[in-house]
Amino acid sequence: MITMQEWKAMSGLEQTLWLEDNFKVNGIGRPRSLVYGFGVNDAPYCTQPRMEGKQVRCQAYIAWQGMLMRACSQMFHANNPTYSGVTICEDWHSFMSFRRWWIENQVDSWQLDKDILSDSREYSPETSIFVPQWLNKFTLGRDASRGDCPIGVHYCKRDRAFQSYCSHPFRSGRDNLGYFSDQNSAHAAWLRRKLDIALELKPLMDEIDVRIYDGVTKIIKSMR
Repeated sequence: MITMQEWKAMSGLEQTLWLEDNFKVNGIGRPRSLVYGFGVNDAPYCTQPRMEGKQVRCQAYIAWQGMLMRACSQMFHANNPTYSGVTICEDWHSFMSFRRWWIENQVDSWQLDKDILSDSREYSPETSIFVPQWLNKFTLGRDASRGDCPIGVHYCKRDRAFQSYCSHPFRSGRDNLGYFSDQNSAHAAWLRRKLDIALELKPLMDEIDVRIYDGVTKIIKSMR
């Protein structure tokens, strides 16, 4: 058995393979419940054992469970309505099936994404990819401060004008793109700047997967 310090020094892949080798289950005991009513944890090992009195978790299982939550949890959908209608391919209802794909594609600390490569609302081997956090955030449009304005736009009461701004994933703060008399012009300024940043970051995207840049620009153009 290893120590917690040794466990923490392992990569996610090493942790998952080590659990498979050292925490086999014998099929005796209480049957496992479906995860979020859909997922079948068919792992031949314990995915969340205790070591030195503390629970540790299989990284493949964490990724699979998180995917199930986003697609199947009504409570999650209540707080994140954009995920309503998201589905998971039948093959990935099985944890071990997802795990086989995960082993070949995962990168430590990267996030599972299903939107960059496809318009599909389904998680599947064909539509999913692991991407770094900065890239995932770059394609999101969460900004409560803009209210009813388009993305990248904020109405400034003091100046009675629409302010346009855009953030760079590798720089702090936001770039002020100017003030405009209407929100459509302000949004157009944001769009131009966002696409410029995407082009600047294209070499980093291509290092991950050459399909990413086209997917990212498509998402940006659809954001409103």
